[in-house]
This record gives sequence, C-alpha cells and structure tokens, in this order.
Amino acid sequence: MSGPRHADRPSHTEVAPLNPDALEVAPGTRHEAVQGWVPELANEDDLRIALEKAFDYRGDITMTLRDGSKIEGYIFDRITGATLASSFIRMIPADSSPRRRVAYADIAALAFSGRDTAAGKSWEAWVRKYWEKKAAGEQNLSIEPEVLE
Repeated sequence: MSGPRHADRPSHTEVAPLNPDALEVAPGTRHEAVQGWVPELANEDDLRIALEKAFDYRGDITMTLRDGSKIEGYIFDRITGATLASSFIRMIPADSSPRRRVAYADIAALAFSGRDTAAGKSWEAWVRKYWEKKAAGEQNLSIEPEVLE
C-alpha cells in the first residue's frame, strides 16, 4: 500500500497567486554614524556594546591595550564568550603587520578613528548622482567608485 503521490497533495494542486506585498521582508541594517566616537568603557557591558559597534563599523578602530600599547586596524571577526578573558576580536592592523587576536579583557580604550569607507554609498546615492549627471547633459554616463586612500 502506498500513500498519496507528492503531486496529488493539496499544496500542489491548488496554486494561489503570489502576492509580493504579503512576502516576509527582513529590515535592513541601519549603520550608526560613529566615526570619531570614543566610547566610555565604564563596565563590561559598555565594552561589549562598543566592540559590537566596532565589528559593524566599516573603518579602522584604534585600541589602547592595558599594557599601554596601541593598535590601529579593521576588526573583521569577534568571538564572544562568557567572560571578557574568553572573548576575542580579530583584526587586520593598518600597518600591514600580521592579523591580531586580542582578548576583550586586554582592551582599555577604543576609538573609531578611521573613515567609514561605506558612508553615503547607498544605492539611492548612486542613482541620485547618475540622474544629476544625466540632467547636466553628460554623455557615456558611468559612476566610478571612489578611490580609497
């Protein structure tokens, strides 16, 4: 004895029209303007929140470690553990030295020192620039990416 065929199931015989307005849409990410911000790290929660924002930031961060040394670079990964000693960030230093792994417990201060390389780079901004050039009568339109420093 066999069960119903897959094609005979109600979900396949009754095809409802697709309504794009009823589809689930995930909200986009809103990036905060934190360039130049030096967060006050009064407690563990402040440090964790600042490092989450640093991970989402698209520019370089300057960290002052507990031993007084400073590291500037881009945070590309983080591992959050139960304690500050078991939580780490991984970064690419700006001076081209090898990638670093730093425990949250070793961080004394943090500064969002680098330029946010993606600020103002939305699709809407690109389209606005395109239409401004077109309205000005330019031919062979193309918008080239900004040269990074």
